[in-house]
Amino acid sequence: MSISIPVLDLAPLREGVPDALEKLGEELRHAFTEVGFYFVRNHGISQALLDSTFAEAERFHAQDIEAKLALGINEHNMGYMPMRGATTRVNAVGEVALPNANEAVFFKRDLPADHPDVLANVRFRGMNQWPALPGFRQTILDACHAFEGLGLSLLPLYARALGLPADHFAPFFTEPMYTLRMSHYPQQAPTAPANEFGIAPHVDTSFMTILAQNRIPGLSLRLPNGDWLEAPAPEGALLINGGMLLRRWTDKRFLATPHRVINRSGRERYAIPFFMDASFRAVMAPITEDGSPSREPAIIYSDFMTGYQRANFHHAAGSKEEKVELQGV
Repeated sequence: MSISIPVLDLAPLREGVPDALEKLGEELRHAFTEVGFYFVRNHGISQALLDSTFAEAERFHAQDIEAKLALGINEHNMGYMPMRGATTRVNAVGEVALPNANEAVFFKRDLPADHPDVLANVRFRGMNQWPALPGFRQTILDACHAFEGLGLSLLPLYARALGLPADHFAPFFTEPMYTLRMSHYPQQAPTAPANEFGIAPHVDTSFMTILAQNRIPGLSLRLPNGDWLEAPAPEGALLINGGMLLRRWTDKRFLATPHRVINRSGRERYAIPFFMDASFRAVMAPITEDGSPSREPAIIYSDFMTGYQRANFHHAAGSKEEKVELQGV
C-alpha cells in the first residue's frame, strides 16, 4: 500500500467551525504515527512574504564570501555557516563520512542589546548578526513573526492529538525558541560520491519544523517502511514535521522522520526552514499515554540543544562521549 503525506486544511479551524479542532487533532495523530510529516493548507501566511524570504536567502548567499564570513556562526548558533561547515553525526539512517554540501545563515528571536539574557551571555539567547543588505532584516523579522504565529495556532491540534486539553502546551510556549535557517544548496555534480548530500539523512531537533515549498526538488523523507519518498510541493501548502524534541516529549509516540536533500536538479536550490521549540526555560517532561512516569527524565531546552550543537556543528564540536550521549535522545 502506498503512503502519502497527509494534508490538513486549516480553514475550518480559522473559521471557527464546530468540531474542527477534534477532526484536525485526529488527522495530526495519524500523520505523526504513520508518516511524521504533514502539509497544511489555508495557513494564513501570504505567498508574497514567502517569495520575499526566498529572495532574501538568495540575496544573502550571493554576497562575497568575506561579507558572509564576517557574520560567522557563534556559540548561540547564530550567523553564517560556510559550505561543508557541518557533518550530520546524529543520523538515524547510517554513518555519513562527508560534510554537508550546503551553506546557511541562522537567525533567532531578535533580542535587544540590553536584554538580560544577552547581557548574561546565556547560550542560544544572543543577538542576531545582520548583513548590510537594505530591507533584509525587516523581511526576516516579518517571516519569523508569521511562522511563529502559525506554529502557536497549531499547538491545540498537538494537544488534542495526544488526548490533552487544547490549551495544554500554551504555558510551555510563552516565548518560543525558534531558528530561521536560510540554506543554499549548490548544484551537485552527477559524478559526486554516493555519500555526498546537500544535507545527509537526519532527524530535526525541533518540536515543530515549518518548511515553505521549494520550487526546486531535492527533499525526500524515509517512510517507516524504509522507502524514500520524494516530497511533493502542492501549491499554497506548507510542509511540517516534528523532530527529536517532539518525539521525546511525546514519550516516543510521535515520529521524528529522517529526511535528506540531494540537489542534482542542475539549478541552485534555497530553503528557509523555521524550527520552533518551547520557551527557553520550559521543563519538558515526557507525556506518556496512560499518564504514568516516563523512563526519560524531564529536560530543558538549553541542555537538549547544547548536546546537539556539539555533536553536529564543526564550530562547537564536543567530545566523543557527548556525541554518543546525544544519539540516545
